[in-house]
Amino acid sequence: MKNRLLFLLLPLFLIQTSFSQNIYEFLELDNSARAGALAGSFVSNNDDPNVIFYNPAGIGLLTESPISFSYLKHLLDINLTSLAYSTEIQGIGRIGAAIKYINYGDFVEANDDGEKTGNFSAGEVAFVLGYANTLDENFYYGINGKVIYSSIAGYSSTGIAADLGLHYTIPDDEFDVGFAILNAGSQLSEYGSTKESLPLDIVIGASKRLAHLPLRLSLDFHKLNEKRDDFGSKFRAFTVGAEFTLSKALRLRLGYDNEKRKDLKIGTTSGVAGLNIGVGLVISKYVFDYGFSSMGLVGGLHRVSISTSL
Repeated sequence: MKNRLLFLLLPLFLIQTSFSQNIYEFLELDNSARAGALAGSFVSNNDDPNVIFYNPAGIGLLTESPISFSYLKHLLDINLTSLAYSTEIQGIGRIGAAIKYINYGDFVEANDDGEKTGNFSAGEVAFVLGYANTLDENFYYGINGKVIYSSIAGYSSTGIAADLGLHYTIPDDEFDVGFAILNAGSQLSEYGSTKESLPLDIVIGASKRLAHLPLRLSLDFHKLNEKRDDFGSKFRAFTVGAEFTLSKALRLRLGYDNEKRKDLKIGTTSGVAGLNIGVGLVISKYVFDYGFSSMGLVGGLHRVSISTSL
């Protein structure tokens, strides 16, 4: 019975972060405050080391050696941290490295009679190594390799995955297009005897800085690989982001997640679920970002990030 309870608890942790049935769902969580405020519309980003989590080709457009640390305060006692870094290796290309860790908190363990027998914890971590280079002028490709480890009480699961990405940019028009296949992989060891699928995600998106406004708009279509009832519904999982450059030191961000708004609908209302807002502050060589994502009546997520170049 004890073992059965532990295996029943695992899907509950995954449900808290998503609504699908895959394992390692934490891989899909937006970790950086900037990306979260833009509702995850980040596949065509070209100036943030956190793009390694969204499109490995995007690190090919980075300059210097940027590094970013992010913290996400999720619902209940769930916390996520991440670290992303990228640098250029002369004659080889640009590499990136990242780590993403989620802690689900501590839980009380009990026997069949309801007597407390101790405590246990649960967490997951992914180590990411990426590489990007040019295919042609203004055209980049990238690939990530991931090693994933998940644990709950005395049980664990491991997996490997890869991300593949393309990025095309038109610098004169400040227009970018990104395409990525994320989390293509498999479990190496399972919880129990059933092998579960990783959260595969095929994403395409574009971003454009407007000519006469201090505004960059982005639009991403996620989960294009998932089966839908009809062709039109394949594009249900879209996100929109808007980033306003108010001054050299201040940025304002807004985002909308269409699928999340529909999934978090309770009764006849969604409240402000799926809406995101954030701010960025540049002080000297440091960038401080904050983002808030509404989960409607369920609550909200808070993110903070600090970035600089080494």
